[in-house]
Amino acid sequence: MSVLAGTLSHMNRLADIAGATATAHSMFVPGAPVIAMVSGGADSVAMLRALADGVFGPLALSVLHVDHRLRGADSDGDAAFVVGLCASLGIPCRVVSIDVGSFAAEEGLNLEDAGRRVRYAQAALELEIRCCELGADPADGRIATAHTFDDRVETTLMRLAQGSGAQGLVSLGHRRGAIVRPLLDCTRADVLAYLGTRGQGWRDDATNLDTTRVRARVRAELMPLLRGINPRFDETMARTLTVLGDEDAFLDTLAREYAGALASTGEHEISVDRLQLAELPRVVQRRVLRLLIRDTFAEASRLEFDHIEAACEGLFDSDFARDLPDGLRAFAEYGRLIISRSAERAEPFDAGVLPVPGMVDIGHAGAMTATLAGPVDPEREARVAIVDADVISGPLTVTPMRPGDRMRPFGMSGSRKLSDILVDAKVPARLRPLVPVVRDGERIVWVAGIKSSEEYRVGPATQRTVRLEWKPL
Repeated sequence: MSVLAGTLSHMNRLADIAGATATAHSMFVPGAPVIAMVSGGADSVAMLRALADGVFGPLALSVLHVDHRLRGADSDGDAAFVVGLCASLGIPCRVVSIDVGSFAAEEGLNLEDAGRRVRYAQAALELEIRCCELGADPADGRIATAHTFDDRVETTLMRLAQGSGAQGLVSLGHRRGAIVRPLLDCTRADVLAYLGTRGQGWRDDATNLDTTRVRARVRAELMPLLRGINPRFDETMARTLTVLGDEDAFLDTLAREYAGALASTGEHEISVDRLQLAELPRVVQRRVLRLLIRDTFAEASRLEFDHIEAACEGLFDSDFARDLPDGLRAFAEYGRLIISRSAERAEPFDAGVLPVPGMVDIGHAGAMTATLAGPVDPEREARVAIVDADVISGPLTVTPMRPGDRMRPFGMSGSRKLSDILVDAKVPARLRPLVPVVRDGERIVWVAGIKSSEEYRVGPATQRTVRLEWKPL
C-alpha cells in the first residue's frame, strides 16, 4: 500500500468510525442545533471539520471557544485561529473569555476541574441561546466535544493509578445528556491523518507536553510503554472498556431502580430509606448513593471512594453525620440517610391571618387556603383538614410552632405538647419551623400535615365546615 493510500485509509477510517459511533449512540438529531467545543487543538479541529463535512448529517452547527486566560498571547492566538477557521467554513463562532485561574482559587478547585466546569457551563448557556434563536426543541440540542480513544484510555490509566472503581474507569462515555463525543472511538493517529489529507493546520498547546502533569506523563511515557509491551494494546483496551462499560450500564440501571424505590430528592436534598438500603449488597449501596448525588448535585465532582464508603457505613449508624466535599453533608435522621446542602435548622416563616374563605401566603413554607362548605366527612389527605366552622370563635392565623405549644389531638381526651407530637410524627428538628400551625386565637386547630384538634372535630350535628389545605413549596 502506498503512503498516500495509507493516509486516505486513515482519513476514511475516522469518518467511518465517527459516523458509526454517532449512529450507535443516537448522538445527533438531523437539523438540530449543535455547539462544537473547539479549542484549536488537533482533536477539536478534526471534529469541527467532520461536522462541517457532513459526516454526521445536516446540523445547525455553531462553535464555542472558551479562552481560559491562562497562556497569555498563546490564548489570544488560539482564539484568533478558531475565529478564522470558522469564518472560512461559514460557521457561526462565539469566543468567551473567563479567568479560570481566579475561578479555581475561589472555588478551591484544580485548574483542570475548574476549566471543565467553566466550559460546560458556557456550552449549556450557548446551546440554550441557539435553541431559542432557532425555535428548536432543547431536548434535540447537542454539545459536541472532541475526546478521542486516546483520551479515554489516558483517563482510565490515570484513574487506575490514582484509585477508582469500575464506574470511574469508564466514566468518559460516548454520551451524557446533551453532551456527545463523536470521536471517542477514533485514535489520535486517525485525527492527524484526517487533518493531513485536508492540509488543515491546528494549534499546539505547550502545556500538553508538560510531564509534571499526570495526563501529559501518561501520554508521553506510559502509553508508548504499554503499546510496546502489547502491539495490539489499543484493540484489547477497547474491548476491555466495552465490557466494563456494559457492566457499568447494567449496574447503573439496577441502581436507578433501587434509587427510585428507596429515595426521594429535591433541589437541595436527598433522602434515602437508610434501613432498606443497608440490606442491599455494598456494591449496590455505593452505586445508589453515587447515582443520587451525581443526579442531584451535578457540581459535586470531588467525591472520592472514601466519602461514598463513609456514607454506606452511615446506613448502620443512627447517629451518623459527616461533611462531604462541595459543601454537602450526610447524616442519619430517624430511618433516613439525608445528603443535603445544609443540615442547619430552617428559618421560621412569617405568621399571617387566614381569611375564611381565602388564602394566606406563608413564604418559604408555602400557602394555606380555607374554604367554607356544608356538612362533609373528614378527608384522609395529610395536607387537608376538615373542621367544624361553628366552633371557630375568631379569625384564624397561621404561625410556626411556639415554645410551650399544646393541643388536644384528634381522638384524645387530654392535651399533649406539640413538640412531642412532631417527634412522634418523625418530623426532623431542623424542619419543624416550616410546619404551619393553624390557630383560633390561642387554641390550635390543625398542625398541618400532622394532627387536627379534637375540639374542632366534625360530628353528626355539624352544619358548616371549613376545609383547610396546606400547599408547601
